[in-house]
Amino acid sequence: MGACLALCSLASCASCLCGSAPCLLCGCCPSSNNSTITRLVFSFFLLLGTMVSVIMILPGMETQLRKIPGFCQGGVTIPGVENQVNCDVIVGYKSVYRMCFAMTCFFFLFSVIMIRVRSSRDPRAAIQNGFWFFKFLILVGITVGAFFIPDGTFHTVWFYFGAVGSFIFILIQLILLIDFAHSWNKVWVENAENSDNKCWFAGLLTFTILYYALAITAVVLFYVYYTQPDDCTEHKVFISLNLIFCIFISILSILPKIQEAQPHSGLLQASLISLYTMYVTWSAMTNNPDRKCNPSLNPGQVQWWDAQGIVGLIIFLFCTLYASIRSSSNTQVNKLMQTEEGKGSGGEGVVGEDGILRAVDNEEDGVTYSYSFFHFHLCLASLYIMMTLTNWYQPDTSTQAMRSSMPAVWVKMSSSWLGLGLYLWTLIAPLIFPDRDFS
Repeated sequence: MGACLALCSLASCASCLCGSAPCLLCGCCPSSNNSTITRLVFSFFLLLGTMVSVIMILPGMETQLRKIPGFCQGGVTIPGVENQVNCDVIVGYKSVYRMCFAMTCFFFLFSVIMIRVRSSRDPRAAIQNGFWFFKFLILVGITVGAFFIPDGTFHTVWFYFGAVGSFIFILIQLILLIDFAHSWNKVWVENAENSDNKCWFAGLLTFTILYYALAITAVVLFYVYYTQPDDCTEHKVFISLNLIFCIFISILSILPKIQEAQPHSGLLQASLISLYTMYVTWSAMTNNPDRKCNPSLNPGQVQWWDAQGIVGLIIFLFCTLYASIRSSSNTQVNKLMQTEEGKGSGGEGVVGEDGILRAVDNEEDGVTYSYSFFHFHLCLASLYIMMTLTNWYQPDTSTQAMRSSMPAVWVKMSSSWLGLGLYLWTLIAPLIFPDRDFS
């Protein structure tokens, strides 16, 4: 009986995957707007590829594969059967590069296809919101093909693609964090004003102090572990500059003129941005090839599970989920992220003539987000995952080693400075252009 119920559940989910119409609310999809469900499913594809990449770099994975008789070259053999698979390719950093290459191609393809889709009446919207099973087959097909790419210069060239894409994605992460902090501050302040409950203000104060405390602690630890009294000048400059910039935006965010033009700006946003800036600074310094200035460096080996990589994955997961369900009312952020003003993410589903509950099509009059930009964002996210899982190490196929590199350091630091500039713009734009709506 239990098996029959399980099969029925799988069958209902299969209709979600195979349907050419918007995703059906048939047990595996929540009751929500069609636009939200679509973004969540595409994000699930990205997370699925990320999980596969993580599995392929688990310590000892290659050893375990070599135990399979007749599978890996140089592993256990079966008489009369020649081992065909090169396990150096399907595990380790090579597998991450190929898996993320496939995801990047997949999302870039949809980014091109969905250019200038204005509403769900566009025939291409049906492709965006349905045909999930076939999309999954396309992703699998591209992934299989990626593992047949010859080594050659592929890893070296793709490293630079990853560095540029990750640079842009770090900025997008910062924009999402700015949006999250603005929304968070706005909601809690309104709750406090409407209910006369001071606990909301106490909560804002607590998190603000916590974020600043963590940021200051990080600065102290950076000076202790990543600088030397007579060396590591670059690190001293990086830490000092970002500390000064964070203090500057914190002071600016509470100036009376800024508060008048941007009522919801405050120290909560500045503290969160400061903490994220310190994370990017830490991440950059861990890529310095100078062991004297980078005590976390382990020459010739990739440290798959170091602390900054884990923190990076957590931030990535949060931003990916937030980008899928966000419904922002911030005009500046909506323009940067190519989304419309938030109208709520709720939806109760509509029962069709066939008696099946369907997602609410909330885009008949106009899309709530740019289909093309959303896929471009996931394309960049794939590159960011590739660089994060390999610690931004530059592959050296001649020695089968991974090398830390200064380009990664400068990419991360420049992205942190440009990100701080974007946050600064959200503060001063209403003053520079008082006639425009920046609410």
